[in-house]
Amino acid sequence: MARSKQIIDAVKVALKQRGITYRDLSNKLNVSESTVKQMFANGNFSLQRLDHICDILDMDLNSLLELSADTEQHLACLTVQQEQTLIDNDKLLLLAFCLVTYWSVDEVLSRYRIGETEVITLLAELDRMQMIELQPNNRVRLLLSNNFEWQKNGPVEKYFRSHVQTEFFNTSFDQDGALRVIKNGVITQKAQLELRNRISNLDQMFDDVSQQERKVPINHRHGVTMILAIRNWQLSVFANLERTQ
Repeated sequence: MARSKQIIDAVKVALKQRGITYRDLSNKLNVSESTVKQMFANGNFSLQRLDHICDILDMDLNSLLELSADTEQHLACLTVQQEQTLIDNDKLLLLAFCLVTYWSVDEVLSRYRIGETEVITLLAELDRMQMIELQPNNRVRLLLSNNFEWQKNGPVEKYFRSHVQTEFFNTSFDQDGALRVIKNGVITQKAQLELRNRISNLDQMFDDVSQQERKVPINHRHGVTMILAIRNWQLSVFANLERTQ
C-alpha cells in the first residue's frame, strides 16, 4: 500500500472517530463538499491542506503518521509453532507482552533481568515472527492487526487456562481498582447476544484506553488484566442433579 494512501486512510479514520463528515470538513476548509470528496478520491492533498486538516482534527503530523501505520495490513494470528515458541521461552513471552502493551525496549531493560545483547536476539525473533518490525536503535513498530487472535485451543490458550486463570482468580479482589462481578440468571438467547455485544464494546474501550496511554511514562502505568466472559453454563454439581431427558 502506498504511503500516501495510508495517510489518506488515516485521515478518514480520524474524521470518523471525531464524527466529522465531509460536509463539516468542507465548511471548515471553506471549500465545497464536492471538492473535499474529490480530494479524497484522487488523493490530491497539498502539505498546507494536510496541515489545515490536522489542525481541524486536533492532531499533529506525527500522530497522523502513527495512525497511518495502524491502517496497514497487519498480522491477524500466529502459527501454532510460533505460539509454542513464545510459550517455551519465558523471556520472549515477557518481551512480546511488554511490547504489545506499549513498553519501550529501554523500559523493559530497566525493569527486568534481560541483557541488552539478549534483548536484541529476542527482538530479532519477534521480527522473524512478524509480530514487530525492528527498526534502528532498537525501536519497534507493532505489526499486529486490531483483530489479532490466538489460535483456538492453541499453545497460548492452553497456557492461559493452566496458568493465567488460576493465578488471576486466586485473590479476594479487594485491592484498589480491582473488581469481580459474577452474575447468574436464566435469560433468552436474544438477551444473551445483546449482553455479548455490550461486552465486546468494553473490549474495544479497553484497547482504546491502552492505545491512548502508551506515551505515559511506564512508572505511571501498571499492569492491568480485564477478563470478560459470557456463555451458557451451570455449576457441575447442579447439572449432575438434573433429571435425564
